[in-house]
Amino acid sequence: MMNFYEVNNFMLSLLKYLKGYTKQCILGPLFKMLEACFELTVPIIMAKIIDVGIANGDSGYILRMCGLLVLMGVFGLISAVTAQYFAASAAYGFGTAVRRDMFKKINSLSMNRLDSIGAASLITRMTGDINRAESGVNQFLRLFLRSPFIVIGAMIAAFTVDTRCAMIFLVAVPALALIIFIIMKVSVPFYKRSQKSLDRVSKITRENLSGVRVIRAFSRQKKEVEDFSDANAELFGINMKVGGVSALLNPLTYIVVNLAIVAVIQQGGYRVWNGEMLQGEVVALVNYLTQILIALIVLAQLIVTLTKAVASATRIAAVMELEPDMSEGSAESGDKNAPALEFDNVAFRYGDSAEAALEDVNFKLERGQSIGIIGGTGSGKSTLVNLIPRFYDATVGEVKVFGKNVRDYKYSALHKMIGYVPQKASLISGTIGTNMRWRDKNASDAEIERALKTAQAYDFVFEKDGLDTKVSQGGRNFSGGQRQRLTVARALVKNPDILILDDSSSALDLLTEARLKAAIAENDKNMTRVIVSQRISTIRDADIILVLDDGKPVGIGKHSELAHNCEVYREICMTQIPEEFEDENTEGVRGNER
Repeated sequence: MMNFYEVNNFMLSLLKYLKGYTKQCILGPLFKMLEACFELTVPIIMAKIIDVGIANGDSGYILRMCGLLVLMGVFGLISAVTAQYFAASAAYGFGTAVRRDMFKKINSLSMNRLDSIGAASLITRMTGDINRAESGVNQFLRLFLRSPFIVIGAMIAAFTVDTRCAMIFLVAVPALALIIFIIMKVSVPFYKRSQKSLDRVSKITRENLSGVRVIRAFSRQKKEVEDFSDANAELFGINMKVGGVSALLNPLTYIVVNLAIVAVIQQGGYRVWNGEMLQGEVVALVNYLTQILIALIVLAQLIVTLTKAVASATRIAAVMELEPDMSEGSAESGDKNAPALEFDNVAFRYGDSAEAALEDVNFKLERGQSIGIIGGTGSGKSTLVNLIPRFYDATVGEVKVFGKNVRDYKYSALHKMIGYVPQKASLISGTIGTNMRWRDKNASDAEIERALKTAQAYDFVFEKDGLDTKVSQGGRNFSGGQRQRLTVARALVKNPDILILDDSSSALDLLTEARLKAAIAENDKNMTRVIVSQRISTIRDADIILVLDDGKPVGIGKHSELAHNCEVYREICMTQIPEEFEDENTEGVRGNER
């Protein structure tokens, strides 16, 4: 059940995001109450038609009262439409503001925070949860005041008609309220479980859509369908339970109201027989009882909607209230005479993991130098380079760029110095031109063309429509190698001080890779390069090569040194370039024979 703390938080959220819609929030409920006033006059008019017009055979009076009923209906319709307009304006404005702030909040969170929540859950909160909260605001503004006003107004009007018969209302209304309270108390926890189950369905769906090729390549469709069916069945079961509980609402409330109507008719019939009441007054009481029933049913549905909205608002608030665990520095630039990049006794672990992903990493790169990072799968290569642009913060030690700790820089200043090419090449839907201008929206066509030439992408781009070539979502209309070259070009626009290539040539043939490597080296002699690769040929000419094994540096130096002094590097070399070791192995065999 909604507790006071949750409702209070939800109302505070409304006050915050409805700040610019004060007029709509006031006028919407007021027009709904005006509609309710017109509605409450209808039973009185009907009673007059019966007791005066029909009883006296006065056709003119009946027609006048019928005209008044039509007029009340027209005014009620105008009031309802006006109220709906104001409520919708406020609700959609609320939803727009929440989406904007939540998107902004998500973009301010560190990768650690995002990893802990999960992409599927964030998507669900940005879409389904905000939609439910938006619907809750709309229903709240339209109905929350109207329904109680109808109930209270109808009870007061009933007492003005006949006090003894109206006493039945004092029994029926609390009974209806108790039924609604019990059903809501039982059903609310199911709504929260339903949201968590929906997250799981969204996660499986997202993973299947993003990995559809892999799933089909391994013929895993049947297993994935089974996993999805299990998650979907769980969601179905929860919704069936809450649906079963909620389904009791209408039958139970109708039983109470119909019993109350029977009691009113019976009591009213005796009093009409004894001359203490008129027939029209009995009809008015029945109408008021029916109005109370409809108002309470609407109120119950509103409570269901608000319950879902509060559950969704709680999930939204869980994201909105997250404080960034990485604070932005204030430095705009560093010392260009200092080392371009330095890792000083750096260690890192993900979240609350007890096992370190990186340990004791130490190296220094001067401006214009390059470092190659190599190691087995899961050795921490990508983790290491993710610390440079502050996707994560080092747990221990310092990562320095031009003499300053990366924590001291403004994000924009730090990222302006760094060109980053991710391990998974990803382009944004639009055109090649818009993708190339991500580093600098004012980059000229000449600068972009130069970057494309360096990245070996110029020819295939201008074989199409040049910078106006369309890019589909994720760059799916390009091959893997083309996407990699385009992401390299995007990073090279405006010649960054530090270029990070995270295994960004894995889809290229050796000839294209060699041309790319030579072109990058010639592009800017002062550019510092951090190159992650599984290929010896990619990193062998680097000024420094760092070898990682299970998150720990096991070798650092040049290719010629590591090939003889580092066992891990030597094993990698022997699998990729065994010919360099054949003479050495042959000499070793001859020595043993002698």
